[in-house]
This record gives sequence, structure tokens and C-alpha cells, in this order.
Amino acid sequence: MLHSVLEQHLRLAVTAVLPDANLNALLVRPCPDPKFGDYQTAALMTLAKERKMNPRQLATDVLEKLDAGDICEKVEIAGAGFINFRLRVSAIAGALESAIQGGPLFHRKAARPRTIVIDFSSPNVAKPMHVGHIRSTILGDSLARVLRLLGHQVIADNHIGDWGTQFGMLLHYVKTAQPDAGTDSMQFRIADLEAFYKEAKKRFDEDLAFADAARRAVVDLQASEPRTLKLWEVFCQESMRHCEGIYQRLGVKFDHTLGESFYNSKLRPVAEELKTKGIAQESAGALAVFFEDIPQLKDHPAIIQKRDGGFNYMTTDLATLAYRLDTWRPEEIIYVTDGRQQAHFQQLFATFKRWQSDANVKLAHVWFGMVLGDDGKPFKTRSGENIKLTELLDEAEERALKIVTEKNSDLPETERREIARVVGLGAVKYADLLPNRQTDYVFSWDKMLALNGNTAPYLQYAYARIQSIFRKLEPPALAEGRPTGKFVLTKPEEIALAKHLMNFGIVLEAVAEEYRPNYLCNYLYDLAGHFARFYESCPVLKAEPAERPVRLALCDLTARVLQQGLDVLGIETLGQM
Repeated sequence: MLHSVLEQHLRLAVTAVLPDANLNALLVRPCPDPKFGDYQTAALMTLAKERKMNPRQLATDVLEKLDAGDICEKVEIAGAGFINFRLRVSAIAGALESAIQGGPLFHRKAARPRTIVIDFSSPNVAKPMHVGHIRSTILGDSLARVLRLLGHQVIADNHIGDWGTQFGMLLHYVKTAQPDAGTDSMQFRIADLEAFYKEAKKRFDEDLAFADAARRAVVDLQASEPRTLKLWEVFCQESMRHCEGIYQRLGVKFDHTLGESFYNSKLRPVAEELKTKGIAQESAGALAVFFEDIPQLKDHPAIIQKRDGGFNYMTTDLATLAYRLDTWRPEEIIYVTDGRQQAHFQQLFATFKRWQSDANVKLAHVWFGMVLGDDGKPFKTRSGENIKLTELLDEAEERALKIVTEKNSDLPETERREIARVVGLGAVKYADLLPNRQTDYVFSWDKMLALNGNTAPYLQYAYARIQSIFRKLEPPALAEGRPTGKFVLTKPEEIALAKHLMNFGIVLEAVAEEYRPNYLCNYLYDLAGHFARFYESCPVLKAEPAERPVRLALCDLTARVLQQGLDVLGIETLGQM
């Protein structure tokens, strides 16, 4: 990757001028405006500010020591101390040669791979997964895929909600409504559990006697009372069967599924240790952590143990965090949840820092906005119910099938349904990953399934279109499109496409650093645009013999980057659409 070569040259030059400089900050990134160059660094201005130096003078001194003539035709200082780099076309061609001959596909493995835990999806047992789970599931899976591609060891942990008061409600209701509950003869479907839960919640809110009995059911569960435990296990098994079906359909995999129940025995020791260390204090019969030194949390203490002696999410999350550190030794733990939990994670991270101040781990809350309907309100059914995720995915495939049938009615139904599956699921995922994750977005079938614009179907079609080029080759042995001679890039569209291909790795690193897959979505959309302009201006199959291998190679590399990029977004590609 040429930008990494430039960074190496830059570090040598800076070291010659400032031997004690922090070289990790010397990053080279694409120039915002191509008319000023291909790459740019602003790092010298930061170094100059730290040392109270003139940034342009520092840039001048570094430039005198910089030896980048082998890959740059021009290097110049701009503004207050930027350095702009314009690449030699021969260097670009050399990078393409390396990639086409089996080298890295414009990205590099991390110099220091890390162990990273990602906590995402986290549905509640006894309820069907709904549209509210889609962002955490898809975003978390995409981040895991990108980080793995960059060489990190990723541990995906699905922290399911399978404990607590909601189970007391459900357990007591089912015991009273179902005579055989807790016996081997009972059978429940996820739809049954959903109906039971709704009725149990209503009774809990309206009937004090029912609420008291529900709380006693929690105590029975905690004590492993046989009938209660058996019933709870059935609930969990049916719920996970339902969830696993959705995960398999989405291509989402977890390394571990450790629910809240796994940590139940660890909660009391956590609370006692926090109290012993003076981190948690008794308040109105409860045990809480106060944050007088954190303005935004000053009036929001974290409850560790409730008045009745029970524990809550904060206690469980602290126990979970400690377990992950002891078991997997991660350098980073990422929590992917909606934005409404920001205060909770601020409390969690602040409490943990006080509790285990020596722990060397980065904690990140990757939060996201809501999925909205056309009315600007949370996306629900017309009756106000949460939209079940299974039904949403079914509708995506059916709508895609209608489009595929309109355009390719001659294809066998099995092929049309497979295309519809890939296109429909890809459209839903991409529409969720494309917006800035911290904003709400409006769910629109028409937009997400469009074959033009920044959509998954458009990118999938761009990939399939390139594959059609290779199917037309004669003889088929040329289908790989690997030139045997030197790359020679002459047309502006060839050069523009090649330059964009080389930025793939930079974008992947930005996604990993800032937890924003939308960067990759926009990169792939721009890549498809560059390819369209290249294909329109530069004949491929009818190119001159000297030009054709290079243009076939550009087609091949574009297809590979599109496929790799979509794959880390969790989206499949097809050779034909």
C-alpha cells in the first residue's frame, strides 16, 4: 500500500529532524481535494504546536530530508503546514501489479493484533427478535468482520437477557395458566411465549398479588427449584432456537452466548467488593455508586443492589466485564447498543475504572440511532406492535423476488428465489449500515431495493456486471484477467479507478478505528462509480492487445474489492443477477 510506504518515508524524515517525535501520529491520508494531490499529512502541524515551532518551517525541514521520489512525482507544502503528495503513475501501476499477482488486496494486517470482545445483538429470552434488534446485530457483525480481516482476534459474545423480574412474571403466569407447566409434556413456541409475556406484564402492572407472586418466582428460580428451573430452561431453549434461525439466515455467528444467568453467582461478590472498597455506598436501603466528580452523572447514581436485595443490569454488566477480562484478556471491549443506553455505559465505565483502576483495557460504547417509519416515529406495525424480524426478512425477500421476476422471468424459480434472498437480505443490511450510525433513519423499501443509487442491489449488480465481462472472454483461460507484462496506465479513468482501489485499506482502518461501517458503504459506492466511468470510456473486450490485459486486471481487482468490501458488511454477491 503506497500510503504506508509514504508513512515510512515520512517517519524517517521526521526522525532526522525531531529524533524524539511520536512517530505513531505520522499518518498519511487521501487528500480531500484531488487537485492538490493524492495523499496528505497534517501531522507536522501537531508536532510543531507541541514544540511551539513554526509549522511551515518544520514542514520545510522535513521535506528536505524526505526521500519519496521513487513513488511521488511532486511533494509540496500547503497552508499552515500540510504536506501534499502526488503519486507517480508508475508507482500506482506497480501497486496494482502486486495485487493482481496475489499480493494483499490494498489492505494490511495490523502491526500489533489485539484481542477484542464485541458484545452485540443481545435479545431477551421469551420474546421474538424484532426490528429493534437489527441495528445492533448487523452493526456488531460488520465490525467483527472488519476487525478480523485486519488481523485482530475477535471474540463475539451474545449477552442475552435470560434472567430477572420479567422471568418471574412469565414463570408465574405460565404455572397458573398451564397445568402441565414444568413437566416433560409441555411444549411452547416463540409465539406462545410472546402471548404469555404480554398477558403476564399486564397482570403484573395491575394486580399486586400477581406481582408479589412473580417476585417469589424469581426467588424460586435463583434457588433452582426443580419445576421453575425446568420451565425456565424450556423458555430459553425455544427462544434460542428462534434466534439461531435468524442468525443463520443473516450469516451472523457468535463465539459465545453467555446470558445474564451465567453471571448470577458472581453478583453478590461484586457488590460486596464495591462496598468494601468504598466505591458503593448505602443509600435509602439500596447500594449505589455516586459520581460527584462527573457533571453529567452527578444526579444519576448507579444502583448496584436494590432495597429488596436484588441486583440489576449494572451489577450484571460489572460481573460480565470482570469475567471477560479474566477469561479472554482483551485489550478492547466494544458494546453495540442503541443510544438510549449512553448514560448506563457512562456509569458502567466510570464504576469499573474505580473498581479495577489497573485494568489495561479500552471500553467503547458504540451506540446507534433508531429505525423510523414514514411518520418519523419508531418503525412499527400499523397497530403499534414491534415488527418481528422474521417477518421483516420475509418481506425483504418477497419484494426482491417480485423485482427479479419482472426483470428475469425466464429464470427458474429456484434461481430467482436465491437471487431474491441475497438481494433482499443485502438491501436490509446495507440500508442499516449506510447512515451515520448515531442518526435515526427512515426505513424505506423503495430506496433500499433500488438498482440505482447508494444501495446494496446497485453494488451487487456492479459486481455481477464485471463477472459478465469475464464470461464473454474467449478462450475461458483468460478469465482471470492477469496481465503477464508491465502495467501501463494511460487513460485518466484508468488512473482514477486505480487510485481509488488503493484507498481500500485506509477505509477499512477508519471503520475499525471509529466503528463506522458507513465509511465503507460510501467507499464502495464511489468505487462502483469510478468503474462505471472507466468502463464507459475505456473498452475492455474490444481494447487493443496491449491495453486489454491491464483493463481486464482493473476489472478483476474492482470485482475483488467489491466482493471483499460487501463481505465484511455481511452482504453476499452473485455472479449473475
